[in-house]
Amino acid sequence: MEKLVKSNIQFWNGKNVFITGNTGFKGSWLSQLLIMEGANVRGYSDTPTYTPILSNILKHQNIFETVRADIKDFNKLKRSVVEFQPDIIFHLAAQPLVRESYQNPVETYSTNVLGTLYLLESARELEKPVSIVNITTDKCYENKEWIWNYRENEPLGGYDPYSSSKACSELISSAYRNSFFKNSNIKLATVRAGNVIGGGDWSTDRLIPDSVRSFSKNESVLIRNPIAIRPWQHVLEPVYGYKDLAEKLHMNSGYDEAFNFGPLDQDCRSVQWIMDYLVERWGDNANWVIDKSAHPHEAQLLKLDISKVRKYLNWKPTLSLEEALDYTVDWYKAYNSGAHMIDFTIEQIKTFRKNAK
Repeated sequence: MEKLVKSNIQFWNGKNVFITGNTGFKGSWLSQLLIMEGANVRGYSDTPTYTPILSNILKHQNIFETVRADIKDFNKLKRSVVEFQPDIIFHLAAQPLVRESYQNPVETYSTNVLGTLYLLESARELEKPVSIVNITTDKCYENKEWIWNYRENEPLGGYDPYSSSKACSELISSAYRNSFFKNSNIKLATVRAGNVIGGGDWSTDRLIPDSVRSFSKNESVLIRNPIAIRPWQHVLEPVYGYKDLAEKLHMNSGYDEAFNFGPLDQDCRSVQWIMDYLVERWGDNANWVIDKSAHPHEAQLLKLDISKVRKYLNWKPTLSLEEALDYTVDWYKAYNSGAHMIDFTIEQIKTFRKNAK
């Protein structure tokens, strides 16, 4: 594997890109980046269960097609992939919430495990070169609650059904890479990012969306686990990394592996630190209190080693955690004030891109 320079925007012009979960939080930001760089995008996504929907706000439905279907509908997924003939596939479709996985473990495993299996099987039907980036999570590691950063070769595991299902997705990817893809036109990498924040996330049971909803209604935010430490990063950090990796994967050999995308160590902060910064930045009587009711197990400490992407992708974080939170608060405040969010989002992307150079 050789070290390469940053992404070339011209690479994406005219490329066919298939994105599962394109209407989700990360999927919407990734789609916006690729639209700006001239890609032909086909999305495949179930109807979101929450509102507002970021991809609707950004008017993606007016720019490219989204197939509305369950990732577990194997025949429809395969037909959609084969008809589109993608050059690149990003797999983001998932049940992405830890606490939801305790309540609906069968749906979590079905979506996250079978969804990966069906996508990789669909790709095997293609008779052309295709590069696949499977987006999993930092929670796929067997978390020992230690102070050291997890590297890509650490054991996989998962205490809860969500984390376990994502470890299974990684194992399926490894099996397909070794069994079917090594001497084929298919290249497959997996990516593991930390806790991603940014404007336009309205999922339930996530720290930033829950906080914004409460702040907007002048209600106190209930916090379950203020001492938990996470690798926080703005959504544009890993999304740019995924895009760069897909480009390198498509043009070179040796990138069909797992990669961590996380912040610098000083930006692995506690939930309490995040909330105190948000309260100060938001203003308007924002506050938070500890939720003392019983909750299922969640990890207390998790950090990622990003040495591999720094060396082989020339990737490193662009924003400090304070800047990432500022981007996030600014986005939601602009939305609440009725700003034109397509222009606002594009401007954030352009500013980020300029700073990244």
